[in-house]
Amino acid sequence: MEFLRLGEPGAERPAVRHDGRTHRLDSLTADIDGAFLADDGIARTRAALAAGELPLFDGAEGLRVGAPIVRPPAVLCIGQNYAAHAAESGDAPPTIPILFHKHPNTVVGPFDDVFIPPGAEKVDWEVELGVVIGTRARYLSSPEEALAHIAGYVVSHDVSERAFQVEQSGGQWSKGKNAETFNPLGPALVPADEVDPQALRLWSRVNGEPRQDSSTSDMIFTVAEIVHHLSQYLVLEPGDLINTGTPQGVAFSGRFPYLRAGDVVEIGIDGLGEQRQRLVDAVV
Repeated sequence: MEFLRLGEPGAERPAVRHDGRTHRLDSLTADIDGAFLADDGIARTRAALAAGELPLFDGAEGLRVGAPIVRPPAVLCIGQNYAAHAAESGDAPPTIPILFHKHPNTVVGPFDDVFIPPGAEKVDWEVELGVVIGTRARYLSSPEEALAHIAGYVVSHDVSERAFQVEQSGGQWSKGKNAETFNPLGPALVPADEVDPQALRLWSRVNGEPRQDSSTSDMIFTVAEIVHHLSQYLVLEPGDLINTGTPQGVAFSGRFPYLRAGDVVEIGIDGLGEQRQRLVDAVV
């Protein structure tokens, strides 16, 4: 089962894909947001599908695919969560999760263009497993408890501008993470009980050439550990997005050129879907 939002930006309609067919969800919810997820939306969707209560979504195949969740209340990101990526960045593996934030308005659809900001010279790709929170989580007692608060998983692209992040940051990463369109998301949200988050292959390509190819089994901190850890410092709300880090194979390593206008990036995670973006110069 896959949850999607279809239509033009700002006019997306909720949908669910099951057994190769796409169904409308507007009889259950106006949109796929934190309120829907917290109100047993996934379980209610399963029940409605089983009862044959959800009509087919006519014309779904011709519509734009938007981000599978409404603009999240928060986008929380974990840095250097794969040892090989930390090494290619010139750093030792972290001993505790590194947290930074992206503005929620960075989230766009999985096939939307990515805009290169004025003055940007070091735009980089990062395929990541995205975690969507389903129920409020605060001061959780264990990583095992954390898993019960996850609604599902999604492919997330943590686009970065490394000069903004490192050379112009004053020690803070966020300047290189928050440009418009810098977090393509989707195509679908897959329910947590259908995914083993630590056994997923994730990969990226630039202009058809391989870049990243790894597995979430190589994470330093597991999804459960990340959610538990974050809950000690902040309250996670339904609909929040957590980007869990990227594996080795990015331009920041010095092995590959940075992205330029006209480049095409493809990323994917087995079982969760694929994205494709074209890089274009932002219009000022």
